[in-house]
Amino acid sequence: MRKKTFYGVTIGILMVNTSFQRYLGDIGNAETWEFPVQYKIVQDAVPTGMTDLHNVSLLEPFKKAAQELIDAGVDGITTTCGFLSIYQRELAEFCSVPVATSSLLQVPMVQQLIPTGKRVGVMTYNGEVLNGRYFDAVGIPHDTPVAGMPQSSDFVRWIKHGDTSVPYETLRSEVVDVATRFVSEHPEIGALVLECTNLAPFSADISEAVGLPVYDTVSLVNWFHAGLRPRRYARF
Repeated sequence: MRKKTFYGVTIGILMVNTSFQRYLGDIGNAETWEFPVQYKIVQDAVPTGMTDLHNVSLLEPFKKAAQELIDAGVDGITTTCGFLSIYQRELAEFCSVPVATSSLLQVPMVQQLIPTGKRVGVMTYNGEVLNGRYFDAVGIPHDTPVAGMPQSSDFVRWIKHGDTSVPYETLRSEVVDVATRFVSEHPEIGALVLECTNLAPFSADISEAVGLPVYDTVSLVNWFHAGLRPRRYARF
């Protein structure tokens, strides 16, 4: 048994350095989880740099923060930004515990759940950037349909500038509008995966609006936790 500082916390969450309101359903709101989690802020990771990871490396700061969580006692590592898919293999190789960097890891699995001829659509913080190496790192085809939040939207301003004045209803309306338009323009979509962890509070609204299954960072981390801490059943 390895040495730990604390016990009973399975999931360690590497946190982007932000100041916006994190609502229930967001990975950064501890009340989202039915099990204890441990957060570690990566000070060098700020929203303005998270969509440029193919040009600016934050791998070393994330490795350092992950190791600190592991040394303290967590049994698995995840993150608060889906764009960190680009570091999935590097962090998995580095860490001595399993790593799930991004909700995008679900895309290949979700594709197997839907009928032939249907495709997974990805909603993201920035559709102009989410492609190429971010997809290659987790086995997603380059031609996967993608819809980004408009970079002029209140949603983007809320995250990028930490604007806590943006009402929840405004965020929800913007997100649902993008999802509805996305599915209308791509009738081949049979399910959605939300790259951005901050879209997860609106997953139920999206699913209700478009009539499709929606997978997000919460579904990923709940699945991840279930394997790290399997449920013990009564013995007869």
